[in-house]
Amino acid sequence: MGLLHHIEIYVSDLKRSAEFWGWFLSELGYTPYQQWEEGRSWKLGDTYLVFVQAKEKHLDVPYNRCRVGLNHLAFHAISREQVDELTVKVRSKGMNVLYQDKHPFAGGENYYALFFEDPDRIKVELVAP
Repeated sequence: MGLLHHIEIYVSDLKRSAEFWGWFLSELGYTPYQQWEEGRSWKLGDTYLVFVQAKEKHLDVPYNRCRVGLNHLAFHAISREQVDELTVKVRSKGMNVLYQDKHPFAGGENYYALFFEDPDRIKVELVAP
């Protein structure tokens, strides 16, 4: 009880976000769950993530993680090796790896993680045990 049921995130370009999140979430074991014209979701266990196309009238103010609201999404990795493998894949896809000068210890000397951004610049974190 008390675990997250789902998270719904509005995106500026559903096609682009679905490609990104579909790739990343499948790497973590998520599977496609729902699909409709304005949205997609992926599920792992009982929890799912939903991405919905924002309406045109709401696209004039871009997302910024320093404003009130969501700062980032952090996911468990199964190992440091998985963090390393996904770091290579993220870079090969031309995605922005954050805190490169401190990677993979940007969270501290005992915190092994990858920080990067989705197409809307939402910060994504993958943390090794």
